[in-house]
Amino acid sequence: MNGTTGSKVWYIPDGYYPSFSSGKFPSHEAICVLNPAAEDASISITLYFEDRDKMAGFSVVCPAERTRHIRMDQLKNAAGEGVPQGVAYAMMVESDRPVIVQYSRMDTTQAEMALMTTMAYPV
Repeated sequence: MNGTTGSKVWYIPDGYYPSFSSGKFPSHEAICVLNPAAEDASISITLYFEDRDKMAGFSVVCPAERTRHIRMDQLKNAAGEGVPQGVAYAMMVESDRPVIVQYSRMDTTQAEMALMTTMAYPV
């Protein structure tokens, strides 16, 4: 693969990490990254909110010709801050190489669990 598939900037406008879960499975979100390039991709994530300043400094690496599932409930930024629970937000995912980004949410706030997934918006 020549690394030209994908995009370097992706947007996910509907992020939400529920503040509680029911049952034995925790609610969570994940950004799923596919890196088809022959080189590792450095990924940075910025969160945007309705009523507070953005949060930056989240970074991960997606190895060459691999996938990386980034669990938002386990992610910390450079200041050690995690994704706030119970607050709606949007995400910008930036990469130094073209990648493909998908977003998934497991909502277990009710006994009837829900899983949703969608492709992020490439720029």
